[in-house]
This record gives sequence, structure tokens and C-alpha cells, in this order.
Amino acid sequence: MTVPPPPWRRTPSPRRRAAKPLLSQELVVKTALEILAAEGIEAVTMRKVAQRLETGPASLYAYVSSKEELDELMLDAALGDVPLPAPDAERWDEQVKDQVRLQVRAMMAYPGIARVAWNTPVPVTPNALRQAEAMLVLLRAGGLSLEQAMFAGDALSLYAKAHAYEASSWTFGDFDQAEVAGRSRQMDEYMRSLPAGAFPNLLRSGEFFNAETSEPRFEFALEMFVAGLRTLVRA
Repeated sequence: MTVPPPPWRRTPSPRRRAAKPLLSQELVVKTALEILAAEGIEAVTMRKVAQRLETGPASLYAYVSSKEELDELMLDAALGDVPLPAPDAERWDEQVKDQVRLQVRAMMAYPGIARVAWNTPVPVTPNALRQAEAMLVLLRAGGLSLEQAMFAGDALSLYAKAHAYEASSWTFGDFDQAEVAGRSRQMDEYMRSLPAGAFPNLLRSGEFFNAETSEPRFEFALEMFVAGLRTLVRA
């Protein structure tokens, strides 16, 4: 027999769970990026995203058609962090370099997203298209023809993706850092052991290819590329 509580006592209400946020493509992508930032690209699966959102994997397919599309949308969200510059014909070349730097930084901010970029030859998501158009506008402002700007924009995009992929692979990849350091020392010792008469330059390569020179190498190649574009404009 249940005894009713006296009227001066508050009846405890049943504990209610907080309402789940309504699913949307934006929420699915945001959740996937949170998993990626914490655990890396390999951890991002439709099942894990669904678990984080307290729903079933099948419900996600109303917002993304596949894991591949989710990857592209994560890349697009990362590129959305890159501001779009107002073109300045007086310093278009510096703006081009700044834009490449920002794109690389955005891809490296999320472990593994550079691999998605590399595996997506022609991204056509909104932010990717805006970035591509912004680069073309900068190149055209410098005096390049549309054809030259198209080819240059493609090459710069490939370089940005390749550098971000390589750099983030060493930083976020499945590499034992102690093993990497040991292999690097072995490689340096091996190159130094080469016959000086046959390989006078290569035997010193260890001085120029290491973690400390990653940024200078990136900047050298970027300046070399843009210097070539300046030559095209003056021709």
C-alpha cells in the first residue's frame, strides 16, 4: 500500500534527461570534427559520430550520404576558418603566399584532414570553391591571364595539400617518435658515409632535411613559385 506524502513536502519529480539537440548536417560535421581533433581521422566513423549524438548510424544518412562525403564536409569546415582577402594589385604576390600559408595551417589544425584534402582532387564544397575563387582573383589581380591563373592556382593547391599532408603525417600519424628520431639519425649517418668523390653534395643532405628545416623549406619553395609568377607577369 502506497502512503501519499504530506502536502507540505515537495514531491520529487522524475529526473529528466536533457533534450538531445536536433540533428542537422552542421551538427554531424561539428561532432565529427570534435572526434577528429581528439582522436585523429581514423577514429571518425559514422558509428562513432552516431554514438556521440546518441542516435543510430542510419539516422546520419539523412544528412550525409557517406563517410566520404562526411570527410569532404569536415575539410570544408576546416577551410571555412581561412579568411578571404580583398585583392590588392600592389601586393598580390604576398597575398598569394599568405593564402597558401593559411590553407596549410587550417589543414594542419585537424589531424588527418590534409589526407582528406589530398584524396579529394577537385573539392566542390562551398568553402573550397570560395578559396579557389579567391586565389584566382589574387592571381588575376597580379596580371596573370585566366589560363595562367588556373594552372598556378592548381599547382599552389597541390603544394599546400602535399606539404600539409607530409607535415601532419609526421606530427599526427601512427609513428613512434623515438623510432622516427632513431631512423633519422641512421639516415644521416648513412648519407655521411657515402663516398665523397661520388656524392659530394648528398652526403651533407642531413643538414638540410630535418624537422628544424621544415618551415624554411616550405617558405623557399613558396617564394620560388611566386617569383616565377612575377616573371610571367613582367614578360
